[in-house]
Amino acid sequence: MPKKKKEQENIPSAEGGAPQELNVKGTREKEGVEGEAGEGPSLEEQLAASVEEAKKNWDLYLRERADLENFRKRAQRDKEDLARFANEKFLREILPVLDNLERAVDHARQNQGGGEGLLEGVEMTLNQLQRVLEKFGATPFESVGTAFDPSRHEAIGHVESAEHAPNMVAQELQKGYLLSDRLLRPAMVMVAKPAAEPKKEERG
Repeated sequence: MPKKKKEQENIPSAEGGAPQELNVKGTREKEGVEGEAGEGPSLEEQLAASVEEAKKNWDLYLRERADLENFRKRAQRDKEDLARFANEKFLREILPVLDNLERAVDHARQNQGGGEGLLEGVEMTLNQLQRVLEKFGATPFESVGTAFDPSRHEAIGHVESAEHAPNMVAQELQKGYLLSDRLLRPAMVMVAKPAAEPKKEERG
C-alpha cells in the first residue's frame, strides 16, 4: 500500500546544493491571508464609516424634528390668529355706523332742542354697540395728547396749539381702534405745531 505524500517535499536548490524543504501548507496560508487583506476595507475602516453615517443620520433627525416643532407652533399661532381676527372685516364695516351715532349724540347735546327722549334712545343704542365691539375685541385708543405715531395715526393736517407740544396730537377727528393688539383702523388727527409769533406791529 503506497504511503501518503508528505506536505513537505524536498526540492533542489537553485544553486544545485542540498535540497531545501518547502512548507506548502504554510505558503498557502500566507497567500490566503494576503489575498483576503487586499479584497476591501479593513474592519476598523468599516466601523468608522458606520459611525460617521450614524452621526449624519442623527443630525438629520434632529433637524427634521426641529422643523416639525416649528411647523406645529406656526400652525397653532395661525389658528389662534384666525380665531382672534375672523371678524376683522365685519368690524371695519360697522365702525362708520358707530361714528355716525356718536356724531348724532354730540349734535343733540349741543343743541338741546327738546329731543331728550330721542337723545336717550340713541345713547342707549350707542352704548350697546360699543359693548358689542368690545366683546369681539375691538377697542378705541386715545390719541389727543400723545405723540404722533404714523403706525397708529393718519394726519389730516397741522394746527397751532399752545396747549400741546409740536408733533403731538392736538385734535382727533375720528377715533382709532385696535383689534386685540392689531391696528383695526388708524385715528384721523390734527398734529400740533408751534404758534406763530406775533408781528412787530402787534407787539407795539
